Amino acid sequence: MKTVREGGIISLNEENIGCGGGKFYTGFTEMPERVPTFVSLKEKYKKTPQMVIDFVEQIGVSRTEKKYLHFARIDKVKSFEEVEGIVFLANPDMLSGLTTWAFYDNNAEDCVVSTFGSGCSSVVTQATIENRKGGKRTFIGFFDPSVRPYFEADKLSYTIPMSRFKEMYLTMRQSCLFDTHAWGKIRERMDAE
Repeated sequence: MKTVREGGIISLNEENIGCGGGKFYTGFTEMPERVPTFVSLKEKYKKTPQMVIDFVEQIGVSRTEKKYLHFARIDKVKSFEEVEGIVFLANPDMLSGLTTWAFYDNNAEDCVVSTFGSGCSSVVTQATIENRKGGKRTFIGFFDPSVRPYFEADKLSYTIPMSRFKEMYLTMRQSCLFDTHAWGKIRERMDAE
């Protein structure tokens, strides 16, 4: 993600993703046979391999028809037509603003959620599934201990599926993110960092 944050574009496919779970959660392969045992008995993220299988079946990861998965900074995206979601790398202050913005026009108890899964699951799988069903849930992620070492200690992911982002975009200037005392104080603190 460092390349993306610096303005570059990353194009991933089955050949250049090194993690079996990553290949699966991005839709390039079926779940490798060893994953349930690895996630449960080696990494100890789930109590049993069957729980891993049940989780995967519950979310319904589908194979992609696309040859590549592209990550690009938003100012480098030429069109949002095929974009599945927007991913923010957020510290607690940023997360406060992003989630408050999501709650602004949505009272659903699952407006902002965090689900079990790998980093790829939280930023790719969940966003893609939600976007394709026209859903409104947004996702806090990067809780997976395997992905944490690759990001700053104070950063989590916050992913907004494009189906929801198109609605949220229209409310941004009406929300607390503009012209409010509370957000102004947080913004000052973020600007000082």
